[in-house]
Amino acid sequence: MQVGLIVLCLAYVLSQFFRAFLAVLASILNQDIGATPDDLATASGLWFLTFAAMQLPVGLALDKIGPRRTAATLLLSGGGGGALLFALAAAPLHVNLAMVLIGIGCSPVLMASYFIFARNYPPARFATLAALMLGVGSIGNLVASYPTALAVDLIGWRGTLGGLAVLSSLVACGIWFTVKDPEPVQTTEKGSVLDLLKLPAIWAILPLMFVAYAPAGALRGLWAGPYLTDVFGLSTNQIGQATLVMGAAMIAGTFVYGPLDRILGTRKWVIFGGNLLGALAMISLVIWIDNSIWTSVTLIALVGFLGATFPVIMAHGRAFAPLHLVGRGMTLLNLFGIGGVGVMQLISGRIHEAAIGTGPSAPYTAIFGFFAAALLVGLVIYLFSRDSID
Repeated sequence: MQVGLIVLCLAYVLSQFFRAFLAVLASILNQDIGATPDDLATASGLWFLTFAAMQLPVGLALDKIGPRRTAATLLLSGGGGGALLFALAAAPLHVNLAMVLIGIGCSPVLMASYFIFARNYPPARFATLAALMLGVGSIGNLVASYPTALAVDLIGWRGTLGGLAVLSSLVACGIWFTVKDPEPVQTTEKGSVLDLLKLPAIWAILPLMFVAYAPAGALRGLWAGPYLTDVFGLSTNQIGQATLVMGAAMIAGTFVYGPLDRILGTRKWVIFGGNLLGALAMISLVIWIDNSIWTSVTLIALVGFLGATFPVIMAHGRAFAPLHLVGRGMTLLNLFGIGGVGVMQLISGRIHEAAIGTGPSAPYTAIFGFFAAALLVGLVIYLFSRDSID
C-alpha cells in the first residue's frame, strides 16, 4: 500500500502542476497562438469546472470499483491525452479542449488517496494525512513556476507538454500496478449523494468550501502572471520566481494547518480564523495593488499560506458522512471546492475583460476585491456550522 500511495502522490504532483502552469505560459501562448489572459482564464476555469463535474461519478466509482481502476484509467486517458493535445495546440480552442481532458484525468487522484486514508486509517488522523498528501503533492505547484519557465526556455512549451503527456501515462500505469483497493464495506445500507445533502451539518460547510480555495487557486493558477506583468512589467522568468514563492507558501500553509485541529481541539475555528486572515490579506492586496513588487509578492504568498485550509475543511465535512458513503462524501466536498475555483475563475475573466482600458491595475483591483468579498460571505455562513473532532 505504501508504494501505491507514493505513486498516487506523484499523480497528485501532476494534478497540482496542471492547475497552476498557465500563469507561467501566459505571455508565450499569447505570442505563439494568440491566447489572451481572458482566453486562459476560460481555459483555467474549464479545468476546474470539469474537475468538479467529475467528482460525482468519481465518488460513485471509488465506492463501487475502488481507487486503483478509477485513478489509473482517467489519468491515462485524460491526463496523458490532454497534455498531448495541448502540445499540439494551434489556437485557444485547442487549449480549452486540452484543459477539459486534463481536468478529467486529474479529477480522481487526490480523492483516491483520501478514500484510502478514510477507509484504512483512524479518523482522528485524517486531517494530518490529508494535509501531508496535499503538501507533498504541491511540489507540482512549485514545478509549475520557475522550473517550468526554464524548461520552456530549453525545449519550448510544446516539448514541455509532450514530456508531461509521457510522464502522465507512465504514472497512470504505475497506479494500476501498485495501488491496492481497501476492503469493501460490508453493509446492507444503500445511499447516494442525495442522502448526504439531507444532512444539515453539511450545508453550512459547503459555501465556504466553494470560496475558500478560489483566491489562492485562481491567483496561483493564472492571475499572478498577468497581474505582475501588466502592473510591474515582470518577465516570464521573474513571474516564475514570484509564483515559486507563492507555491512554497501554499505548501508551508498546508503542513501548518494539518495537525492544528488535533492540537487546538477544534476544526471549525482553525478554518474560520485562517480564512478570515486570508480575506484580510486579499483586501490588503487590493489596497496596495501597485505599491511595490515586494509588497505584492509578499501578500500573494500570504494569500497562498492562509488559504491552505482545504484538508481541514475536508476533514470537517467528512466526519458527517457515513462509512459506506465516504467516497461520495469527499467528492461532494471536492466538487464544491474545485467547482468554486472554476466558477470564480470564469467570472474573473469577464471582470478583467470589462475593466481593460481603465488603467493597468484596475482589472486586478476588481478581481481581487471580488475574491475577498466572496470569501467573507462564505465565512458568515460558516459561522453556523457544527464543529467536528473525531
